Order: sequence, then structure tokens, then C-alpha cells
Amino acid sequence: MPLFNVYPLYNVTPVSAKGVYVYDENNIEYLDLYGGHAVISIGHGHPKYLEAVTNQVHKLGFYSNAIQNPLQVALAEKLEILSGCKDYELFLCSSGAEANENALKLASFKTEKSRVIAFKNGFHGRTSAAVAVTDNKNIIAPINAQQKVTILDLNDIESAKRELEKGDVCAVIVEFIQGVGGLDQANADFFEQLDILCKENNTLFIADEVQSGYGRSGKFFAFQHYNVTPDIISIAKGMGNGFPIGGILIHPNIKAKYGMLGTTFGGNHLACAAGLSVLNVIEEEGLMDNVNEMSAYFIKIAKTIPEVKQIKGRGLMLGLEFNFEVSELRKKLIYDYHIFTGGAANKNVLRILPPLNVNKDHLNQFFEALISALTD
Repeated sequence: MPLFNVYPLYNVTPVSAKGVYVYDENNIEYLDLYGGHAVISIGHGHPKYLEAVTNQVHKLGFYSNAIQNPLQVALAEKLEILSGCKDYELFLCSSGAEANENALKLASFKTEKSRVIAFKNGFHGRTSAAVAVTDNKNIIAPINAQQKVTILDLNDIESAKRELEKGDVCAVIVEFIQGVGGLDQANADFFEQLDILCKENNTLFIADEVQSGYGRSGKFFAFQHYNVTPDIISIAKGMGNGFPIGGILIHPNIKAKYGMLGTTFGGNHLACAAGLSVLNVIEEEGLMDNVNEMSAYFIKIAKTIPEVKQIKGRGLMLGLEFNFEVSELRKKLIYDYHIFTGGAANKNVLRILPPLNVNKDHLNQFFEALISALTD
């Protein structure tokens, strides 16, 4: 049976990985500065991650949410401490799309409204409502297009105000650093005024932190760079260091009811063990401090490269914008220099999403390769 051909694939077959490196079937070493879409947060095969997952799978890998699971409670408590999101509640699921589905559903339950405001170049997932609020018509099927969605420009606060005052908007969903879109950010005044407008118009403010969360922006969440209080925060990619896990943090002004949300695999024992190990490593190894140090080092070097027209993003969620499409540059970095990087909807942006424990030697290796590739 052939695989359903929906992914254009590079001719690389990783078979093992350690730290910031992956190895193919010929034992060629690749520097991983993309982490599988920002999923690898604490490095491939981190010993504390391996220990936690191995120990848990020997005990109990899965049971449903019909029973007590102390690991969920432990994960929620640790997440509250490290994130600073005091008094929020946690609902666990299995992916970023599922997190945003539940966030949007909860907003509609809470407000009894159905229209959503999202923003150009935003990406929120590939399932029902999540893909409907994603600004990419190529991945929205007719069944998704039935959703009531208004797509606005970032920084256009007047249009947001006009739409919110119509009174039918249940949620505004926004990435504080756009991932797939190309590392764009709105300005602080826009985010802060948008938060105020949501609260004035009985609309829930959803911070999509699926890619930007877990320290990647230099703070635990990217919204924490601004004076805003989201009603719901969606999380996923960096949570499990490769193990599928997602969730939403829910403000205490939203009250739970039995049956409101549900999931089969979300919050299972193995996922929680993986998630707890990630939080423990972030805390014990001071990885958020490392994010800020390595970000400053990266930006300092990037500024010296004439071909780089703009440095985008924050922390270790970065983009280098050129005046040409980067697809051939990415191929050259993979095949000639053995370095994984990412692309974006903005075809001129090279995305850099390394594990949070990347160091200066790794970044030096990248820049030496980049300069050589650009010269070629």
C-alpha cells in the first residue's frame, strides 16, 4: 500500500538523534536547527526525557480520562509555576490543532456566539475550526469554509474595533509571533488594545502559543512580552519534546461543565511523563536564560551578513529574510552542509527553530555554512 502523497520530501532518512544532531542511515551527521517545526525543545534523546518515558511505559502507558491521573495534576502544577499563569486551569489534548479546536469551541460555549476574528498569514492547524481560522485557502475544504471567520491585517486596530462592536464575535485568535507565516509580529499597542476591546465586547482573547510557547520567545509565553491577559492559551509543539501532547490554559472566568470538552488520548500517562520531563529540564538547566543569550548571539552575527535584509522573530523563534526565495538555499544547507532549517509562507524567510539548549558552537557552524552557501 503506498503512502498518501501529501508531503514533498527531502532525500534524507534520519535513523537516530542526539542533542542538536540527527544521523541518517549512512551515519551522516546533520545539525538540527529546525527541531521538526519547533517540537524538539530540550534536544533529541535528552537523558532525563528518556528516563521519564522509559520508566512510565514500564508502569502504565495509557488509560482513559475516566480515572484519576496524578501525573496530569503534577504537570498542571509545574506548568503554573514555570509559566506564571496563576489560577489558570489546564485541559490536555494531543496536538496544536486540537488545542485550538478546543479553545475556539470553549469560546463559543462561553459567549454563545460563533464568529471568529483571525489575522492574515496566521496558522492555527488543519482541522475543522482551526483550519477555518488559518489564512491559507489552499488547505481549507468547503466543509471548513462554512465557519464564520473574518481575517484582518495585523496592526489594524480600527478594523478589529469595528468588527468586535458588531457583537457576534466569540473569539479573537492570534499568534504573538507568527510561525508558518514568517515570524511577523504586531506592535505592542495593537495587542494591548485588542485585549481591551475583547473584554469590552464579551469576546475571548485566545493566544496561540503552539509554536512560540515553552520559553522559545525568551519568556515562557510570547504574549508575556506585552500587557495582555488571554482568556485561553493554546500550547503543543515544545511540550513533549517529540511525544504528541497539547493543551489549553483556561482563565478562571471560564467555568467547566461535564462533557464540555473531551479527548481519548489527551493527558495520557506517557504524554504527561514526557511533558513533566521537559518542564523539569527547562527549569533545572536554565534553558530560558540560554534562549535569550543564544538569541542575542545569533542576531549579532546575522547583522553582519549583507544578504540578510531583515532579522525576524524573538528568542529562538527566528527568521532571516533575504531578497530571494530560500528554497534552493535550504536544499544547499541540507545536502551540502548537512544543516536542517525551515521555510515559511513568506518564501524569502529562512526559519530557525533549534532546541532551546543550542550553544554558540552550533550557531557558529550554521553561520559558517550559510556564508559559504551564499558565496557559492
